[in-house]
Amino acid sequence: MTKVAEPRFIESTAGQVAAELARRGIAPDRHVTITIEPDDWLAEVRRYSRPKLIEAGWSDDDMDRLIKQAQTEVEPGPFARGVGRLV
Repeated sequence: MTKVAEPRFIESTAGQVAAELARRGIAPDRHVTITIEPDDWLAEVRRYSRPKLIEAGWSDDDMDRLIKQAQTEVEPGPFARGVGRLV
């Protein structure tokens, strides 16, 4: 049975991408895909959803807890425990 490699997601700044890839031992000629997300996407989501959650009786702390919980669910391994950062 062939083992299927899972994609790895790395969060970094544009200026640190090459150094991060080198630190992980990824060869400079290896193909990688980089996704650039808007800086304020989370703020936009919170701005949209906050009134609805407040109306439902939720606090800002509740919203932060839910965001952290969701991040933990999608960030397996040591990265979920704060050792590194996966997205």
